[in-house]
Amino acid sequence: MTTTTPLASRSTEVAARATELSKVYGTGETRVVALDQVSIDFRQGELTAIMGPSGSGKSTLMHCVAGLDTFDGGSVRIGDTELGALKDKQLTQLRRDKIGFIFQAFNLLPTLTALENITLPMDIAGRKPDQAWLDQVIDMVGLRDRLKHRPAQLSGGQQQRVAVARALASQPEIIFGDEPTGNLDSRSGAEVLGFLRNSVRTLHQTVVMVTHDAVAASYADRVVFLADGRIVDEMHRPTADSVLDRMKEFDAKGRTS
Repeated sequence: MTTTTPLASRSTEVAARATELSKVYGTGETRVVALDQVSIDFRQGELTAIMGPSGSGKSTLMHCVAGLDTFDGGSVRIGDTELGALKDKQLTQLRRDKIGFIFQAFNLLPTLTALENITLPMDIAGRKPDQAWLDQVIDMVGLRDRLKHRPAQLSGGQQQRVAVARALASQPEIIFGDEPTGNLDSRSGAEVLGFLRNSVRTLHQTVVMVTHDAVAASYADRVVFLADGRIVDEMHRPTADSVLDRMKEFDAKGRTS
């Protein structure tokens, strides 16, 4: 594995950690090793992009670390909490209280206003939002004049801004994004990525993002590359060109293997 010089200002605190994580689908001839003893830390106040060829295990890794999927071996911790030790109800509560999610599909409720969608997870939990924090998040994503609009009255980029604000509003320990700009045009995608970048810089949020887009990955502090269920490379201070060059190497290997 090749590495580059770490960022001097990186936090040493770990928001999430996977240790020797394994995940297998199927048996016999249909058996597929999606994750092959993957170990990785996601540090607080850092934006990490996970990349790799189709079938590399990048989405599986994110889903297992986020508590959205089970794993067959190893361990996952969110902060000080070991996911494998939790019962279903406890895991649901942890996802609600400590994890934020941003998906390619915006997953907004059409009958609720933008503000109601943003505060929905806290409303379900019976918690009132920290108004000062909520105001800061709303202003950061530029939704102040759209709070009373329902999703159908918003553009795709605005809907994803609502999803970003919803993920940030409850002050989670970590946010996971699964292709969060996949359904957006380049301008809207750049806006959303800028908001995620700003949430790390100004709010000290921790973000883990699965993406296939080199431009999206260039917003990250670190890019982790997976292939065949294993971490094969890591890049700090990425640029779109450096990420694209690395992905081309994967494509070349795939054609010759």
